Amino acid sequence: MAIVAFLALVAFSAVLARLTLTPSPASEGIAGSNLRPGASLRQYADTYSFAGACKQVGGNLLLGAPFGLLLPVLVERRMRMLRVLVVTALVMVLVELAQGALVEGRAFDVDDVLLNTAGALIAYALIGRLIGRRYHTLAEPSKRTGMGIKFPGNGPRYRSRPQAGKAPAGQKKTQQKPQKKTQKKTQQKTRQGAQKTAPKKTQKKPQKKT
Repeated sequence: MAIVAFLALVAFSAVLARLTLTPSPASEGIAGSNLRPGASLRQYADTYSFAGACKQVGGNLLLGAPFGLLLPVLVERRMRMLRVLVVTALVMVLVELAQGALVEGRAFDVDDVLLNTAGALIAYALIGRLIGRRYHTLAEPSKRTGMGIKFPGNGPRYRSRPQAGKAPAGQKKTQQKPQKKTQKKTQQKTRQGAQKTAPKKTQKKPQKKT
């Protein structure tokens, strides 16, 4: 599953580059860099129609959503949500910097970075967290089975078979105790039988002197 997630992330990166790094000559005189958080959002609300504002905001949220779905499979469990947000923000900052420096008709916009990161957070909270937990739970080696796969539920789906000539640990205790008791009983019986069959020593009385 990790390989599939990595390949999907690579494919999405190619799509992201195609969407964000394509020149837009029609917006050459309109696009301007924005370093103030919320300025572009206010512009969407004031000058754009409702459909146009939803398109801008929703498009940026969707661009960040795949990071929230795929990165939980690839990153470690410790501080997973923070790792997803940091990686998403860094990638989007690099994309916006490339847009402002290299691509015609596009500019750096901090609100796009915030919306992309928010999209990754929403996707992680809804689905990505469950996907990452499920994958890492199955990938952890089970101490009970030793098979490298841990199955959810009350117990493992496949239990490890005991090796030939070795009884399970739970049976060793039940077998050893009666053996010790029977050994003690047989030793006591043999001692008692030996005492009964052993000839008694006769003591010779001293003869009187005549």
